[in-house]
Amino acid sequence: MTARGIKVVREHLAKHPAPADVAARREQYDRAERVFKTPADVRVEAVQAGGVSSEWLVPPGARTDAAVLYLHGGGYVIGSTRSHRHVAAAIAAAAGISALLADYRLAPEHPYPAAVDDAVSAYVWLLRRGIAPGRIVIAGDSAGGGLTVATLLAIRDRGRPLPAAGVCISPWVDLTCSAASYTTRAEADPMVTRDGVAEMARLYLAGASAKTPLASPLHADLKGLPPLLIQVGSDEVLLDDATQLAAAAKAAGVAAEVEVWPEMIHVWHWFLPMLDEAERAIDVIGRFVRRVHGAA
Repeated sequence: MTARGIKVVREHLAKHPAPADVAARREQYDRAERVFKTPADVRVEAVQAGGVSSEWLVPPGARTDAAVLYLHGGGYVIGSTRSHRHVAAAIAAAAGISALLADYRLAPEHPYPAAVDDAVSAYVWLLRRGIAPGRIVIAGDSAGGGLTVATLLAIRDRGRPLPAAGVCISPWVDLTCSAASYTTRAEADPMVTRDGVAEMARLYLAGASAKTPLASPLHADLKGLPPLLIQVGSDEVLLDDATQLAAAAKAAGVAAEVEVWPEMIHVWHWFLPMLDEAERAIDVIGRFVRRVHGAA
């Protein structure tokens, strides 16, 4: 299934190249909800989570005392609850809990640190809802994976209790876009290019340094963060972001697991209906969440 599955995904991507215009890219990304359906038995409730437009996703039989805060990808410029509802719902179902899918503000209309502020506000909303910090996991993909780490840092630095763990899927954690894998994986990666993400970084940073810790958490002091699960594909230009994040976390005394999935591309989880490896990776995340909650 591996070769057939990833071939189908690559063929799909080749037929649907990303437009250059931001508005058109947002519209294209959000059309995912038409193709990648959220299961009908998952309850979807629109909520304002600390002032952040969000969705509360409740799979059948979900525990009520735990939650995943999910932060979608899209380079801080595109992406929404519409584009990532199916991923967040699948992770929630695999973990047996609910998910809060935050529709944080996007650049260029709302540059750094708007996304970080919104993610922290959503986390605090979960605490005020009565969910203990040790029963919350923050997860995200791509820019959302970097935002996951940035949110953990902001929570730590603001003196809030930290959640149980973080999950980073194909994380973008260095907005200098300088890792070697931008070159070594350029031909293999059908989705991400250095020029493309550099432009998104420019829009998000709006003049701030690309090494700003809460924008590029690879350049932050990671000491004191909770355990991290990091998943990345072998065929993506953000490979080094993920492996370097794991190394930096371990050097800071943080428990970090990094998985490099052979032949997989950027956020292969997003192609859940087309790819067995997406389902398996999400199952791994579900088991990790259950373990850190003590519910394995």
